[in-house]
Amino acid sequence: MGPPVHGPPVHGPSAQGLAKIFQYETVSYRKSPSLGGMASPSSTQGASAGSGVPEAIHRRRWAILVVLMFSVLVVVLDNSILNVAMKTIASPKPTGLGATQSQLEWAINSYTLVFAGLLFTAGILGDRIGRKKVLLGGMAVFGMGSVLAAFSGSPGELIGFRALMGLGAAFVMPATLAILVNVFEREEQAKAIGIWVAAVGLAIAIGPITGGLLLEHFWWGSVFFVNVPIVIVGLIAMVVLVPDSRDPAPGRVDPLGVLLSVVGLVLLVYGIIKGGQLADFTEAQVLVSIAAGLAVLALFVVHEKRSDHPAIDVGYFRNPAFSAAIAAVALVFFALMGVTFFMVFYTQSVRGYSALESGLLILPLAVAQLIFAPRARLVVERFGARAVCTGGMLLVAATMTGFLLLGVDTPIVVLEVLFFAQGAGMAHIMPPVTTGIMQALPRQKAGSGSALNNTFRQVGGALGVAVLGSVLSTAYRDRIRDTLAAVPGLPESVQRSAGESVEATMGVAEKLGPRGQALVGPAQDAFVHAMHITALGSAGVAVLGALVVLAFLPGKEGSGRAPDDGRPHPRQEASVDR
Repeated sequence: MGPPVHGPPVHGPSAQGLAKIFQYETVSYRKSPSLGGMASPSSTQGASAGSGVPEAIHRRRWAILVVLMFSVLVVVLDNSILNVAMKTIASPKPTGLGATQSQLEWAINSYTLVFAGLLFTAGILGDRIGRKKVLLGGMAVFGMGSVLAAFSGSPGELIGFRALMGLGAAFVMPATLAILVNVFEREEQAKAIGIWVAAVGLAIAIGPITGGLLLEHFWWGSVFFVNVPIVIVGLIAMVVLVPDSRDPAPGRVDPLGVLLSVVGLVLLVYGIIKGGQLADFTEAQVLVSIAAGLAVLALFVVHEKRSDHPAIDVGYFRNPAFSAAIAAVALVFFALMGVTFFMVFYTQSVRGYSALESGLLILPLAVAQLIFAPRARLVVERFGARAVCTGGMLLVAATMTGFLLLGVDTPIVVLEVLFFAQGAGMAHIMPPVTTGIMQALPRQKAGSGSALNNTFRQVGGALGVAVLGSVLSTAYRDRIRDTLAAVPGLPESVQRSAGESVEATMGVAEKLGPRGQALVGPAQDAFVHAMHITALGSAGVAVLGALVVLAFLPGKEGSGRAPDDGRPHPRQEASVDR
């Protein structure tokens, strides 16, 4: 994941080129004078060339990989922990912060939008001043944001400090992959990247459990403070082990493009969330915000087309397979993040499980990905990317529809089976489409492909939380409104706040004492009803993704393997700072 490499727009590949887009192969690297001796992608498929890795760095490459895994682990771990902690943060003080559902969404979206918006700038800055320096700075900012978030005094402060954590993460993620490909030789890069990706699956698996354990014994802020010791150990190890690397001729930063993308996304998502809060998407302030967001994003596209140093080369999207793979990434994370958001409230508020138990209940989803994702390549080779990705999308849609089986007292094993099936479906989507994104572009533009993949994944997840969270909030409010109105002596202002979420209703019920017990059952039923509507929306998004990949991804004929003699290649000296 590095900075975008600028050049002429990429047009759709030939039939033979398109057939190679969704194949799995090891990238060839050779010494390039244009990059000052740095390891850069070769334009020749399957060529034998040295990676340019100095002997001293080669000997400690696996230790370097462990350090890079720690940096990825802490970033992904924090987000999966936050999902489990949402119910606690929504609780009134001093247990939590009394955050509303909209504020919880922004606690997630502020991080994601800053991360996605600054990803390209961070990659370019890494090339300019050195990737190790950027990685160290990003980890330090992420750690500082974690401390501040842990001691937030209000939901507003938490949202702001989460944005600061997103800033740090934006500088961490591009640097890790850029360093990785410069310390491993050609024949070991696929293995190293596979281990790097496994760190993400590990974080998804242990995040909810870690969050549950912390919340069982400490205050809600511990889910952020736990990052601090990992960051400190990581910073020390990076200083000692990780080499620096840089591009002596980096492209210019595109500040206007970055600003337009961030502003457009914030306005668009804000409008969607506001529509859910007001239970009316026709309100003037909602329409103005959404329209302004779309207009700014349109201006962003025009600016990128005309710029000689764009943050995103929009010409990439002329390749149908590339666009379909990008859309698949965004759509699957749109559906997944929305479901993850409401499922925490189902397991804790409706079913009564603790935070730790809720974390354990999510485990089958991550376990399925750990089992099936490394083997997805074999399935693609046999059946083709189109069939595998379409089947994965349809399986995800089926599990979303399966959430309609969940009620107030449904056996919990049903949820576990659905989670496992959903993880298996995602495991047969993400590896093929990610490979397709990377191989649809020339190898010298691999950094841009990686950045686009991460950006659309993050934005898709943010929009999923916003859109599906708004649907959930609106459906719940409509269902519980009459019940709240029927409570004698309950002021209208309290009725409005109590209808914001199931947690808010439960809080009012607790304050009312015995008289409030009549609200518990209807609140749980109303949430299950809203969850069913939201799940159907998620299923529809997954079906849309299935149609996209079915129409544009290559079939079995596109899953062949490029020729490769598989022999080790000699190491050469490269301009990497030891």
